[in-house]
Amino acid sequence: MYLHGKKVLVIGLGKTGVATVKFLLKEGAIVSATDEKPASELKDAFNALRNLDVNLQTSEQSIERLSEIDLVIPSPGVPPFKSPLYEAVTKNIPILSEIELASRFLKRQMIAITGTNGKTTTTRLLGKILEKAGKKVFVGGNIGNPLIDYVSGKQEDDYVVVEVSSFQLQWIKSFRPFISILLNVTRDHIDYHETFEEYREVKERIFKNQIEGDLAIFNADDLLSMQLSKRFQAGVMCFSSSSRQTKGIYLDRKVLLYNDPSSSVKDEQYPLEMIKLPGVHNVENVMAAVLAARRCGCNRPDIIAAVEDFKGLPHRIEFAGQKGGVKFYNDSKATNVGATVRALETFSEPIILLLGGRDKGGDFRVLSWPISEKVQELILFGEAGKDIKSLVGGRVPTKLVASLKEAILLAHKRSSSGDVVLLSPGCASFDEFVNYEERGRFFKEVVRNL
Repeated sequence: MYLHGKKVLVIGLGKTGVATVKFLLKEGAIVSATDEKPASELKDAFNALRNLDVNLQTSEQSIERLSEIDLVIPSPGVPPFKSPLYEAVTKNIPILSEIELASRFLKRQMIAITGTNGKTTTTRLLGKILEKAGKKVFVGGNIGNPLIDYVSGKQEDDYVVVEVSSFQLQWIKSFRPFISILLNVTRDHIDYHETFEEYREVKERIFKNQIEGDLAIFNADDLLSMQLSKRFQAGVMCFSSSSRQTKGIYLDRKVLLYNDPSSSVKDEQYPLEMIKLPGVHNVENVMAAVLAARRCGCNRPDIIAAVEDFKGLPHRIEFAGQKGGVKFYNDSKATNVGATVRALETFSEPIILLLGGRDKGGDFRVLSWPISEKVQELILFGEAGKDIKSLVGGRVPTKLVASLKEAILLAHKRSSSGDVVLLSPGCASFDEFVNYEERGRFFKEVVRNL
């Protein structure tokens, strides 16, 4: 892709936006960058771009005329209905996501992972497996280091493993991983994509440019994904927690069984006890990672050893402490209803569920049955609390409070030995916190001080 002399507008000055600006300048582009935040909140970006030849614009300034722009690169999460991205769409100005731009300069084989839940866990785990097998690997994308940073360097790794969000897939054109993984699709980001159907279609774009010889990995328990698998040229392998797979991997009581007719592998066993992470959803994440790792030449002993060593990531059904026989779990990363359902499936103990925050368009009615079956008391908090109460509040005893701290303190007061207090909000954190990490850290701090 030739960028020299092209006039490019970068929208969003977070980590990805700053990295994109630097890459474009290196390629000889004429770069403008904008962010809806005021200059007072962009000190880190301004410092990172100091002394570079870039036209920086903030919410306090007018946006450069789009008629002079050849290309727009929005950072992940910039909604298509917001200015100036909306104006670029209406004026048919070319738009590429950062990950699309980076992929055009990538020299190594790429494995891309998406899904509503489990992306980060699966991406990190696959990176650990590849490293255990002696491979050189870059892990990044929507987590950690942006892919655009990687393509600016020497690119000396064997594999590039990237987490990809729907925001990034929204603006791809030729993005083509040699292995693509779709873990699951449940209702999320409707505030951005407007409908669940649009959200799902965007997620499925991860496969659209794959060709014969590439590998597409699907969840066999998702019927819509399986229908999709018949439309693409790539080879298909599936994982399932409920049905036998003759080409893929599945859960059979206490073992995972892997089958690959192309290499005459039949019922290769992986012990379920190697997985230290709670919940069937994490079994599915591991199965997806195993399929990708085997395609990359990793052997069974290395895979088992890496999975055994993998202890999971913060804010994902993370044990936060025990007080008076009551166990507290931090699942702040559960920012959608589907993630909350998976968290509830994990426990057999009586649960006091802390649910709430800022709604992203989730369908909380999906929680009706899991709450009735698993939850002994529901404590709702934040902006969405009142609306959630109107949808599912009558299923079990329900309390509505204003803040997360009030919810934690009330849960502690009403709990008994043997109970689980679970923060699995099903909502974004932005009504009280900067992000889900801050919310999770706050939860753990309050629990420590009980």
